[in-house]
Amino acid sequence: MTPTNEPAVHASYLPSALGEVLIASTTRGVCAVALGDDRAALERALRELCPDARAEAPSAPPARWAADVGRAIDGGAAAAIPLDVEATPFQRRVWDALCAIPRGGTRTYAQIARAIGAPATAARAVGTACGQNPVSVLVPCHRVLRGDGALGGYRWGVERKRALLLRERALLA
Repeated sequence: MTPTNEPAVHASYLPSALGEVLIASTTRGVCAVALGDDRAALERALRELCPDARAEAPSAPPARWAADVGRAIDGGAAAAIPLDVEATPFQRRVWDALCAIPRGGTRTYAQIARAIGAPATAARAVGTACGQNPVSVLVPCHRVLRGDGALGGYRWGVERKRALLLRERALLA
C-alpha cells in the first residue's frame, strides 16, 4: 500500500511500434516506463513495484509525459520529464551518466563505470544498475553495450534495444 505521505501511482498505456508501453506516474513525475507485448504482464510487473497503482485515463501532465515517452521511443528527443524514482547513490550516478549519452550514441559498461569515477572492473555493477532502471527510454540504458560492442542484454528484450538505437540513429542521419 502506498504510504499516506506518498502520492498515488496512476498507470496508462501507450501503443507503440515496439509493443505496449506502460507509463506510471505520481503527481511528482514518472515512476515507471515499461515495454512489452502484453498489458496484463506489464500490469503485474507494475503491481509488484506499486501495489496501489491503478490504470486510468491520464490527466493533463501525465498525458503530456506520455507524448514525450512516445517521442523517445520513436528516437526523438523527449522534453525534460520529471521523474519520481528511488535510487541508491551508485544507481543515480550510473543513470545520470546514461542520460549524458547523446541520442544515437552508445557507451560500454566499462566506459560508464569510468565516467562515474569507478574502475572499469565495475562494469558488471553498472550493468546491474542499468537493469534496475525503472524508467525505460527516459534513462536510456538501451545505449549501453558490452565491451565487445555487442548489444548485450536489455530488460525489455534485445530486439527492442536494437530498434531503439536504430530509430535514434535514423533521426540523426
